[in-house]
Amino acid sequence: MNKFIRLFNTVKFLKFSQIYYRLFYFVRNKIRKTTKFKYDLTKKSKPVRLNLIDSIGHYSKFENGKFDILNLPFKFDKNIDWNYDKFGKLWAYNLTYFEYLKDKNDLWLIYDFIDNIQNIKDGLEPFPISLRCINWIKFITKFDIKDQKINDSLYAQYYVLLDNIEYHLLGNHLLENGFSLLFGAYYFQDDRLYEKAKRILQNELDRQILLDGAHFELSPMYHQLMFFRLLDCINLVKNNSYKQDYKFENLLCLKASKMLTWLKNITYANGDIPLLGDSANKIAPTSAELYKYANSLNITPLNLKINRSGYYKINRPKYECVVDICDIKASYIPGHTHADTFSFELMIDGKPCIVDSGISTYDICDLRSYQRSTKAHNCVEINGLNSSEVWSSFRVANRAKVFSVVKKEDYIKATHNGYRKFGVLHTREWKFDDDKLIIADSLNKKCNAIFRLHFHPNITQEMINNMLNSKDYKMKFNTYDYASEFNKTQKALFVEIKFEQFLEVEINL
Repeated sequence: MNKFIRLFNTVKFLKFSQIYYRLFYFVRNKIRKTTKFKYDLTKKSKPVRLNLIDSIGHYSKFENGKFDILNLPFKFDKNIDWNYDKFGKLWAYNLTYFEYLKDKNDLWLIYDFIDNIQNIKDGLEPFPISLRCINWIKFITKFDIKDQKINDSLYAQYYVLLDNIEYHLLGNHLLENGFSLLFGAYYFQDDRLYEKAKRILQNELDRQILLDGAHFELSPMYHQLMFFRLLDCINLVKNNSYKQDYKFENLLCLKASKMLTWLKNITYANGDIPLLGDSANKIAPTSAELYKYANSLNITPLNLKINRSGYYKINRPKYECVVDICDIKASYIPGHTHADTFSFELMIDGKPCIVDSGISTYDICDLRSYQRSTKAHNCVEINGLNSSEVWSSFRVANRAKVFSVVKKEDYIKATHNGYRKFGVLHTREWKFDDDKLIIADSLNKKCNAIFRLHFHPNITQEMINNMLNSKDYKMKFNTYDYASEFNKTQKALFVEIKFEQFLEVEINL
């Protein structure tokens, strides 16, 4: 019974269009399976030569016959298995993104994919099609490749994508569909692709980019990814004369300026991003790379402050602190959300100290559940449960609501109701001095509460003892796996402090 309640509390946040398209695609796929429907994976095309300035490279590599993707290197003994899933679906997806294309010698990889395309599964889903098509067009353009076989396959894939737009998911998936369709429209001078791309991007950029410039899924990593793709599209429309739709171009540039502003506001002085929500290093381009790319396209920041997203960044001469008092803004697609209400990160003298524990997998597993849990963040856990009901790999049922927010130059206070099933409200106060940070937690009734602080692997127990004023409470040390990248972890220390109703922790810097 509890499973059905949890499912209801998840589904109730979906948009009608998501439910409709889930049912539509499900029924359509059943019918097509019965009728043995298959897409024509080659379509006669007449592409044009595009002009693009240099973009940003990717972390995936292919060297000496070996793929290095998500920190999991692999070399196929003979032929490439484009459906290889021994490392999970995310690795299989990335294999078919073709982000590892570097020079003309890699052209045979595209031919091999096309020769095996009839048997490819995950790689023909709309999300990998979207990323792959952009990467193929950028590669073709950079090396001035003229090949009818590739172009006809690429054009056909765009029409598979057009028939499978991810309206059932929305969010960053739908944006990626729109970005890619715009590339296809310009490359093939296809008005149908263009109108679909324009409609998606106009609607979704307005919906997904908050007033302070944040991407509404509130993952700094996904913000970087969406900003990168938006810059690629500005590169496309500014340097090619297919449509010359200046109103649309201005919309893209305005959204890019807002996203640049938020990225500059949230990025630490050393160039790192806070690993909040589903964020990891070496997936998206770095902030510095994005600043440089934006500058080359004449995209400049605006005078905006972080306020609508729910993240706040406090800058002091000795430290930087990013505070999370976010509600779930992407209520109908919260898959990259964690149960991390009132978590925070602390950077001292440009080096990470108190950190988010990070993510290393998207697989449905105990590790994924832990990395999204309240206990994996710098939060208060009550009665052993999460503040928001995260489950599976990308699901959230009941979720914490933040209210009574007070924000001053040296003080933040807020309350959330994530434990309302116990009749508990949690209030946290941050007090920012030049040489110390005070965290005060209060509950409206006595509970079994645990406050945790997660430290960077470079922080020792002696350093923590010198940092925390622990005369009024007992600290328990333990270790956790700090995940700054996918499939890569390091042992680090965290501290547990048990309390019932009130706790004040002083962090001396």
